[in-house]
Amino acid sequence: MQITRRTLLSGAAAGLAASALRPRAAWAANSFTIGGMEVTTLSDGYLTQPADFMFAPMPQDALGEFLASRGIDRTAPLTPPCNLTLVRHDSRLVLFDAGSGTGFMDSVGELPDALAALGVDPSEITHVVFTHCHADHLWGVLDDFDEPVFSNAEHLMGRVEFDYWADPATVETISQDRVPMAAGAKRRLDLIGDQFTLFDDAAEILPGITARATYGHSPGHMSFALSDAGDTAMVVGDAVLNDHVAFAHPDWQTGADADLEAAAAMRASLLDQLATDRIPMIGFHLPDGGVGHVDRFEGAYRFVPA
Repeated sequence: MQITRRTLLSGAAAGLAASALRPRAAWAANSFTIGGMEVTTLSDGYLTQPADFMFAPMPQDALGEFLASRGIDRTAPLTPPCNLTLVRHDSRLVLFDAGSGTGFMDSVGELPDALAALGVDPSEITHVVFTHCHADHLWGVLDDFDEPVFSNAEHLMGRVEFDYWADPATVETISQDRVPMAAGAKRRLDLIGDQFTLFDDAAEILPGITARATYGHSPGHMSFALSDAGDTAMVVGDAVLNDHVAFAHPDWQTGADADLEAAAAMRASLLDQLATDRIPMIGFHLPDGGVGHVDRFEGAYRFVPA
């Protein structure tokens, strides 16, 4: 993998005054190649979350010491970036995840601006591939009038994930704080479900793109290996949620995960593979556009931005 371009952009650079009243974040577009694939990461903005959303299940004394060593305020809100991945390959223009749209948080929903700044119209997207159905990954499939944003695209999602969120029982059984997210996911899947193609673990869903089950953060979370001409990178979605605790203590359970134990085990296994095989990664909530690699460090791992 070779980074060919890193561009810093802003709402002003995109020339989009219509959403000027919303907070806007400068965002990074990283471009690199995987064989004949041109891969670009671009930003949908950033989330704002209470610290305990992530940190509550962790061993608090050890967590406090660790965060202090990194200069991270234990009580401050978390503001993780949201990085989407765009892949040009042959005649296909493939987008991984759809962003948040305008109905989730004011600090997200930047994807249309980011695409416009790169000269891409949503109608040009041929495939939208989903890691999972959380709001910051799915809700951007519909515009403010409930019309599909990516009107010409085939939508692809893991069967386990789709079935869980499309099931009416999920809204009744999920934890109360996640009911709005479950209801929002079901509404979108109901409205555009006929545009979805479902797949299973290890399927080559498109030429050079293979699904890998990374269950835990959500019931059917998927990561994806991008492979061409002997090169490989991995889109990991939310399998790895940040560049600090997740790498230094992958075994610590994280409050943002649906199945805390399964997610921690999966995270440790995934990081071991990425470090051992020296596979570049793209993380949805990692800094610097999300692109980098995993090094072994002090008995665990660290994220090294590209």
